[in-house]
Amino acid sequence: MPSIRLRIFVTCLVLLVAGVGAWRLVPSEDPRTPITVGTTDVVTSLDPAGAYDAGSWALYGNVFQSLLTFRPGAATPVPDAAESCAFTGLNLQTYRCELREDLTFGNGRKVTAEDVKYSFDRVLRIKSDVGPRTLFTTLRSVTATGRSVIFDLASRDATFPHKIATGAGSIVDRTAYPADSLRQGGTVDGSGPYLLGKYSPGVSATLRPNPGYRGAVTKRGGPVVIRYFEGSEQLAAAWKDRSIDVTHRQLPPSVIAGLENSKEPVRIDEADSSEIRNLVFNVRKGEPFAKKSVRRAVAAVVDRAAIATTVHKATVEPLYSLVPQGISGHSTSFFDAYPQPDAELAAELLEKAGVETPVRFTLAHRDDSAAAAEAAELRRQLERTGLFEVRVTAAEWQTFQKGYAAGKYDAYTVGWLPDFPDPDNFVQPLVGRDSTLRSGYRSTLVDRLIQSTRQYGDRGRASRDFRSIQNAVAEDVPLVPLWQKKDYVLSSEDVTGSQYLSDGTGIWRLWELAWL
Repeated sequence: MPSIRLRIFVTCLVLLVAGVGAWRLVPSEDPRTPITVGTTDVVTSLDPAGAYDAGSWALYGNVFQSLLTFRPGAATPVPDAAESCAFTGLNLQTYRCELREDLTFGNGRKVTAEDVKYSFDRVLRIKSDVGPRTLFTTLRSVTATGRSVIFDLASRDATFPHKIATGAGSIVDRTAYPADSLRQGGTVDGSGPYLLGKYSPGVSATLRPNPGYRGAVTKRGGPVVIRYFEGSEQLAAAWKDRSIDVTHRQLPPSVIAGLENSKEPVRIDEADSSEIRNLVFNVRKGEPFAKKSVRRAVAAVVDRAAIATTVHKATVEPLYSLVPQGISGHSTSFFDAYPQPDAELAAELLEKAGVETPVRFTLAHRDDSAAAAEAAELRRQLERTGLFEVRVTAAEWQTFQKGYAAGKYDAYTVGWLPDFPDPDNFVQPLVGRDSTLRSGYRSTLVDRLIQSTRQYGDRGRASRDFRSIQNAVAEDVPLVPLWQKKDYVLSSEDVTGSQYLSDGTGIWRLWELAWL
């Protein structure tokens, strides 16, 4: 991929003694000017039991605490709301955490082990179609005793500590959240580094530092306003007129590509990322893609290089497997099976299966200019073979998410930002039992291999099973991997800390941002 020349302005962050010492003395109305951050990743729910998307989890990491969290660039979680956590014994089926004593929710109520248990119990009980329950397939029960929280797992799961360090492990106040349904409204009760002030769904969120926060984050952040944009073009317009100070996810590819020759006074930070995008098929009985041969025919035709260059202006790289580059266990299973776009192979697959052509289906995407251009290119590639007839449809993100979860679309394109840096996070949520993609795909072989990977504390020992999973996915084709991209953060010259805002995962470290 042609590299983008980045102009990195080296800055020094001056730590004022008075500022550091005032961490616990911040008034409810912070007098400092907020930094405004723009993004297209909108929040679908303020309740952690009801959302499993990048925008919601980015906010959760700032207003809620989990027992564990990830430091920038680290693969192993560290204590946050917990004082310590560890597996009990060698079977990786009992995980115990000791809660910190000095935690309070933003409303002043003390955080207890019962709140932690309650938070996990309601995720499992509510079973939201777009919630994070799929991360806890091995969790059998949670017990709270004193300050201890004990997780009983149905099978060995070395990845469990990673999962509770995500937004799925957000701790809520059991007196403020209903046990059997999602909490409505525009407020939250958490114990994270920030308190949520004014919130307008799909428009903005105002955050101010939480003076009562205690945990892994040792740096005090300043006030922040998050502005949410419907699409990348709107975000680009706001950046151009400087109504936002920082932008992260997702500027149009043309804007990113144009940075090479731009002379704008702007700081640009690039980070390696494991963000990927897949073309997903609805494989339910009676659907156009219920037959494996039809899915394989699409996989044989898709030209990833054309999508990467013409649509995304070389800001992404073609991806040929479920697990991206940079994650252990990565393979090239789709390249091995379909090395070049091959219309003849696609025609042969359909003919042998007795499938009448053209195959007519609906391709859905989020209503956004980049997603629309990508869908148009996929349609062009498929229809020029004469084997497919594609109708493209778009929907606002929340409507789109509910639509594919309900099986309304024949095929749809969805991005995936990992919750933690382990290949399990690209397998269980995407192709495992009760996957978050809700495609209807189920494989006994894949589920058995997923369970096998979790027995290894040494994750390198699971690589063989992960490669077997990727081979099975390339054979069954419940989805077609399209691309992998880097992570870009743009900020004005008078903002520091933007290089720490994101490390290519879903964690948004807003507390790192400050004025020079």
